Amino acid sequence: MTEVRKTPRHLWAVGVVSLLWNAFGAFDYVMTKLRDPGYMAAFTPEQQQYFYSFPLWANVGWALGVWGSVLGSILLLMRSRHAVTAFLLSLAGLALSIIYQFGMHYGDLERMFGMFPMVFTAVIVVIVIALYLYARRQAAAGVLR
Repeated sequence: MTEVRKTPRHLWAVGVVSLLWNAFGAFDYVMTKLRDPGYMAAFTPEQQQYFYSFPLWANVGWALGVWGSVLGSILLLMRSRHAVTAFLLSLAGLALSIIYQFGMHYGDLERMFGMFPMVFTAVIVVIVIALYLYARRQAAAGVLR
């Protein structure tokens, strides 16, 4: 059995910052799925229709990506080794989203939003991979139980 170590301060910092970061993604997901008029007013009708027309599998990917990361951050703060699995599920969901958005609809996406989605998605990919690797390392070090 792996000996559980004292919680390093950096785990609290990474956990809190990642939870705040992922809370923004969760807020975006909920407001978009609820079709909140105030939130969606920032988008043109064409952009809104793009979001509303995602097929089920793309919505599943988006949900896994968002909620997997939120759960991973919470589990990280709880010092649970299951944070590793949650971040891995988030990466799988992110991969589905990327296939739909960039693999199947890149032209539409670029026309409606410019390069922002490509850049922002790259940032998200880097952050989720970093969180996954961080959680895996903390689990291997015995910090996560």
